[in-house]
Amino acid sequence: MLKKELRAKYKALRNHLSEIEIEEKSLAIANEIIKLTIWEKTYFHIFLPIEEQKEINTEFILHLLAGKDKEIVISKSNFATREMTHFLLTDNTKIKKNEYNIPEPVDGLEVPATKIDVVFVPLLAFDKKGNRVGYGKGFYDKFLADCKPETIKIGLSFFAPEEQISDVFESDVLLDYCVTPNGVWAF
Repeated sequence: MLKKELRAKYKALRNHLSEIEIEEKSLAIANEIIKLTIWEKTYFHIFLPIEEQKEINTEFILHLLAGKDKEIVISKSNFATREMTHFLLTDNTKIKKNEYNIPEPVDGLEVPATKIDVVFVPLLAFDKKGNRVGYGKGFYDKFLADCKPETIKIGLSFFAPEEQISDVFESDVLLDYCVTPNGVWAF
């Protein structure tokens, strides 16, 4: 399937999820993440969900990371350059929604992409080869390309993979894993 078709399909599927289903599936995803062999790493980048888009509630993962005493990194998006700036999440971090309802840090201690060990990647769909479909703005492809080669890229999805995404670009960055409520896909 083409990315455009997959975006429409998975936005519709997410829109049919109730708040209770989102919470249950988000918790199941966090419980699957515990099983990954990533816990010797230090810097973990995570996205804060756009509730209006019915994204995965990453609060459970945040608690998991904090409980394991990890350095948590969140981003601020620049829509003019399509780049993200990354900040350490601390008790003093102020979060504010931008014009697209994306919760972002107002400011803070900046962390270079090259320091990040693990990235939890938002997506709408993924395939059995580790390709992903996001919202189509290219923020994450740009960000992931700036990370060190050994950075672990973990997609988070409410749904099982598609067989194949047919219009993959050379600049698309493959996932290492994708975690769903029913298990982990390794690529």
